[in-house]
Amino acid sequence: MTYGHQLTFGVLLDPDAARPGDGVLLDPDAARPGDSAERARLAEELGYDVVAIAEDPDGLDAWTLLSWVAARTGRVQLAAHTSVPPRDPAMLARSAAALDLLSAGRVDLTLTTGERAEAKGEAEAIEIIRGVLDADDPRPLTYRGEHYRIPRMQRGPLPAHRIPIQISGYAHSLLQIAGRTADGWVAELAVLGPDGVAAANKVIDEAARAAGRDPAEIRRTLIIDPGVSTDDLLPLIVEEGAGTLLVRSTDPTVLRRFVKDAIPALREAVGKTAGTVPGRSAAVRAKRRAGIDYDRVPASLAETAVEPGDVEYARVRNTYLRGGAPGLVLRPRTTAEVVDALGFVRAHPGVPFGLRSAGHGISGRSTNDGGIVVSVAALNGIEVLDEAKRLVRIGPGARWGDVAAALAPYGWALSSGDYGGVGVGGLATAGGVGWLAREHGLTIDHLRAVEMVLADGTVVRASADEHADLFWAVRGAGANFGVVTSFDFEVDEVGDVGFAQFVVGAEDPAALLVAWGQAIEAAPRDVSGQLILGPRRPGQPSFAQVMAVVDADQPDTIIDRLQPLAAVGPLYDQNVVLLPYAGIMANAAEGYHRAQGDPVARSGLIEHLTPAFAAAAARMLASGAVHWFQIRTVGGAVSDVPADATAYAHRSANFSVVAMGSDPRRVDAVWRDLYGYFDGMYLSFETDRSPDRLTDAFPPGTLARLRELKRRYDPHHLFRDNFTIDPRGGQR
Repeated sequence: MTYGHQLTFGVLLDPDAARPGDGVLLDPDAARPGDSAERARLAEELGYDVVAIAEDPDGLDAWTLLSWVAARTGRVQLAAHTSVPPRDPAMLARSAAALDLLSAGRVDLTLTTGERAEAKGEAEAIEIIRGVLDADDPRPLTYRGEHYRIPRMQRGPLPAHRIPIQISGYAHSLLQIAGRTADGWVAELAVLGPDGVAAANKVIDEAARAAGRDPAEIRRTLIIDPGVSTDDLLPLIVEEGAGTLLVRSTDPTVLRRFVKDAIPALREAVGKTAGTVPGRSAAVRAKRRAGIDYDRVPASLAETAVEPGDVEYARVRNTYLRGGAPGLVLRPRTTAEVVDALGFVRAHPGVPFGLRSAGHGISGRSTNDGGIVVSVAALNGIEVLDEAKRLVRIGPGARWGDVAAALAPYGWALSSGDYGGVGVGGLATAGGVGWLAREHGLTIDHLRAVEMVLADGTVVRASADEHADLFWAVRGAGANFGVVTSFDFEVDEVGDVGFAQFVVGAEDPAALLVAWGQAIEAAPRDVSGQLILGPRRPGQPSFAQVMAVVDADQPDTIIDRLQPLAAVGPLYDQNVVLLPYAGIMANAAEGYHRAQGDPVARSGLIEHLTPAFAAAAARMLASGAVHWFQIRTVGGAVSDVPADATAYAHRSANFSVVAMGSDPRRVDAVWRDLYGYFDGMYLSFETDRSPDRLTDAFPPGTLARLRELKRRYDPHHLFRDNFTIDPRGGQR
C-alpha cells in the first residue's frame, strides 16, 4: 500500500566520516573534521532532499555537526539521528527548535535506541519534546514519568515549523511507539529485509488505529545500501509505503550514480501509483472548532491555512494588543486567493470573521474566538509605478517601516502612523495620523486608487474616476466595504527630518496640557508630534513624554521649532537627532504578537486643549482608571481637505486623544467627563462598538451616505466584526 507521502531521497552521513584514511573523502589529502559538511553540500547540489547525521559516541557530536551542515546548506532537510538517553529530551527539544529557527524550518528529529534493541523512555521523550516545543501554551511544562521528571520548565522557543519526531528501530515496543505517537519510523533495510518491513508496517498500522490515528500520518523511512537495485526498491515504495530512502554512503561517485540511475526511475514508477497526500494529523484535527467546514477550505488556501493544532498557530492567533483563539486563519497571497477566502467566509454566515493586515488594530477585531481570520500579510509588495509623479503601489500586508525604507532612496516619504510594524491595510482605510500629519495630511489624503475585493467576490478598482463613491468611503471607513488588495499613493518629497524626544515634568498635568497644546497650535506646520501621560506613581515624580518631528533638515531650524515644546514644563531629559524619516519608522519589534486580554481604548477629536478639558484629563489620570493617555497632533494640512471629501470627516480637529485601560466600566466612568469636549472620534483608536460611538466617528450626513453604500456593496453584512456600519441602520 501507499501512505500518500511525497517520495523523498536523502543521504545518511557518519559524523566521523572525515577521519583520515577512511577512503571516501572528497579530497583525501585534505582530511579535516567536518568534511562531512562537504558531503552535505554535494548532496544538496545533486538534488537530494534530506541529509541525516547518525549519532556516533566515538565521533564528532552529531548536533554540532548538524549545525555546521545547516550553515553550509540552504535547502535540504536536516535529520538528526540521536539517542535518548543519554541526551536529555528537554534540552534536545531546545536544540532542535533553535536550529530549526536558524535553518528556516529544515530540522527533523529521529530518536534512536543506541546499542539497545528495546524502547526505554522514548515514548516519554516524545511527550517531553512536544511539550517543550508547544510554546503556544503559556503554562510552564511539568512532567512526572517513569524515566523522566521535570518539576517546572519554560517552554519554547517556538520552532519555524512543526518538527517531525521519528522513531528508529524494529523492536515491537518501538514499532508501537511509532504507531501511537511518532510522526515517522526509520529502519535499516539490510537488517529487516522486505518481509520484515511489511511485518513492521502491520504493527505500526495496528498501533496507530488503536490510538485513533490514520496510519498515513506516519512517514516510513528506509536506510538503504547504495547497491540495492531499483527493482528491489520499487515494491518497498509502492507496496510497503516507504516515503523516504536514505542512502548510507559518503562516496561522491556512489551518490552521483544513485541520483542518475535510481531516483529518476523510482520517481517515474511511483508517479503512476501515487496516493492521496495525508492531511492533518488526528492531534491537529482534535483541536478544530465547531461551525467551520475545514474540509472545504479552497485548495488555493489549504497550503497556507493555519488551524489551532498547527505549530504556526502561536504566531497568528493573537494581535499586538489582544489575545485570540480563532478557529482558522486563511492567508491569501494573491487577489484571486482573497476572492476564494471571502467565498469561504460567505459560506459561514454565523461564524465570527476578522480581517487583518499586520494585527496592530486597536479598534478592530482582527482576531476572535472560534472564528475565521483572513490575513493579507502576504500581500506586501511595494512598487514604484511612476517616479516622475511619485506614484507607488503598496500591498495591504506591507508594514510602514518597510514602506519608509523602500521610499527613502528616492527622497520620499508617506505620513503613516508612528510605528513601523503597523500594516498598511488597516491604517490606510481609516485615516492615518502620523509624524508628518500637520505638514502633509493624513495617509488617506495621498491615496489615488485602490484595488479591492467586495463582499460578493467582485474585484473592482476605485478612484476619483472609477467607483468614486466607493473611493470616498474607503478613505475613512474602508474596512466596511471590502478587502483592499493594493493601494496607489502619491507620496511626498521628504529629506532628513528632526526627531525629538523630551521628558518633561508633569506635577501639574492640566497646565502642561494647555501649554503644550498652545505651543503646537502656534508652531509652523512642519512640526507634528504627540504627548503621553500616565498616572502618578507613588514616590516618583510625575512626567510626560513629548515627541515631535520637524520636517526640515537644517539644525538651526529644527532647534528653533523645538524650543517652545521643550519649554512647556521642567525638562528632565532630551534627545534630538537629524535622520531620514525611515529611521524614525525603523522601530518595530521582531517576532510574533503574544498579547493577552482585551484592552479598552477610548478616542476623541478636539480642536483646542482648553483649561476645562485639561482639568478633566488630569482628574482622569488621578483616578488610576487608565494606563496611559496620549494626544497626537492633526490639524494643519489635515484641515485643508474639505469635510465631505472623504469618509473621515472631522477635519477641523487639531488633536486626537486616546486613553487606554483594562476595565470598561472604570474607563467609561472617567471618560464621561471628557466626552463633552470632543467633536468627533478617530475610529482606529476606539474599542467601544456601541451605536453612539458610530455617530461620534461620522457626522449624520456622512453616516447616512455610508449606510446607503453599505446596503449597495455589502447588503448581507459580511464585514461585520470590526467597527462596523450596519446596513439596516444600527450597529452590532
